[in-house]
Amino acid sequence: QLVESGGGLVQAGDSLRLSCAGPGLPTGEYTIGWFRRAPGKERDFVASTSRRGGSAAYADSVKGRFTIIRDDAKSSVYLRMNNLKPEDTGLYYCAATRDYYSASREAQFDFWGQGTQVTVSS
Repeated sequence: QLVESGGGLVQAGDSLRLSCAGPGLPTGEYTIGWFRRAPGKERDFVASTSRRGGSAAYADSVKGRFTIIRDDAKSSVYLRMNNLKPEDTGLYYCAATRDYYSASREAQFDFWGQGTQVTVSS
């Protein structure tokens, strides 16, 4: 079970930190990803961090602004979002997979949270 938190309503240029908690989940053994669904659009990949503190990957649209950080001691993964833009608005989900070291497609992930809403006003 994954639980996201930290979303909210912010202005363009602001920052937010999203949290993904997996109580009891050995997150160190999972590749964790963040996805978002903008209004009326498909759910898109945002970022991922490979299991055991491996490599991170980002969508081109967030590179240089978003950072994914994992704290396996707390079974948590964070998404630090700086310089937010209106186009970052959406429902943000975290997801986990044990089967892939590198993953960026929805179908690769087995466990999903319910999402946390991020709204960026211009």
